Amino acid sequence: MLENNIKQSFPIFQNKIHGSKELNYLDSAATSQKPIQVIEAMNHYYQSVNANVHRGIYQLAEDATRVYESAREKIAVFVGVSDTRQIIYTRNTTESINLVAKTWGLENLQSGDLVVLTEMEHHSNIVPWFMLRDQIGIQIEFIRLAPDGAIDLNHYAALLKKEPKLVGFTHVSNVLGTVNPAKRMIEEAHRAGAIVVVDGAQSIPHIPVDIENLKADFYAFSAHKMCGPTGIGVLYGKRDLLESIPPFLGGGDMIRKVTFAGYKANSIPYKFEAGTPAIAEAAGFGAAVDFLSSIGMQEIHAYEQELTEYGYQALSAIDGLTIIGPKPELRGGVLSFTLTGIHPHDIAQLLDEDGIAVRAGHHCAMPLHEKYSITATTRASMYLYNNEHDIDDLVEGLKRVIEVFS
Repeated sequence: MLENNIKQSFPIFQNKIHGSKELNYLDSAATSQKPIQVIEAMNHYYQSVNANVHRGIYQLAEDATRVYESAREKIAVFVGVSDTRQIIYTRNTTESINLVAKTWGLENLQSGDLVVLTEMEHHSNIVPWFMLRDQIGIQIEFIRLAPDGAIDLNHYAALLKKEPKLVGFTHVSNVLGTVNPAKRMIEEAHRAGAIVVVDGAQSIPHIPVDIENLKADFYAFSAHKMCGPTGIGVLYGKRDLLESIPPFLGGGDMIRKVTFAGYKANSIPYKFEAGTPAIAEAAGFGAAVDFLSSIGMQEIHAYEQELTEYGYQALSAIDGLTIIGPKPELRGGVLSFTLTGIHPHDIAQLLDEDGIAVRAGHHCAMPLHEKYSITATTRASMYLYNNEHDIDDLVEGLKRVIEVFS
């Protein structure tokens, strides 16, 4: 069980909402709050180390490079990657997936080739492939979901018989909370001859992930959902794939040599890291990994499972409330729901008056909501700093919402 005082590590919880309300933050699927260790690491960089990386030979530059690269090493260990060169810094999960589409996709796909996605994907793992479809004429098909919000593995098997060139799926759904059987799906895709891109934005912060054990070809995630800063993320890629594809952007640090006749690209990971990078954010990212590692991902996952079960049962007892997605034992700490006759935006606005922060809308998953014949849901998403008291307050807040609209 996590320590009851873990919330004290997050300065934002000392603030009041609307002047007097305690903050009950239930929107970690959008972005997580930041512990003091992350904030201090970024402040330390700016106050004591601030310089550009890799090219300077003075002390500050060498110190900045050490901060930047040590964070990469920590991240690699955290996600089970033995070669730090396979950890590419990007701005976020979205940029990571776009990088794959614009490099590997353009190099290896052609008109008529099939890309298989799932019906639960975030827009960031749909739109880049639509853009590629419009550009070169690939075909896209979607794995259906079972009634409980899980992947229809029989339909997946049928699609794999069509010999897709690429399979892309989210490890954990940001709307349904569904935890997909990533290792099985990757193995089956490889047997069909496809490479696999995994959106790990909602998995890396919440469950233990060993990328090399999964054998994913590409795996993307963001710092800001795992107690780190915004503006920095990671693309993991298998070394042979990363070395075979062209750079994504051109500029400083991604080149080995430039002449008036052309250029020679740098080696990985720098080949994909053009320009001055997010150095302070890397310092914060490394501190976030240290923070999560000090607690233990198994511990965090077990705690969130208990909290999800508690929240699922508590919300299910509210008349007129319908949770979409699987049972709690098959999902992460995401509870998206509808409340009969009340729009999610109204729910979120009234809950905010009580200091309760939830998300309302389509959560960048419009096709998934269309599948369920709803335009929007209210989403409560939990993390290690939440507790049963937060769920109880949410339930009481929802009862007040119902009273207002009754």
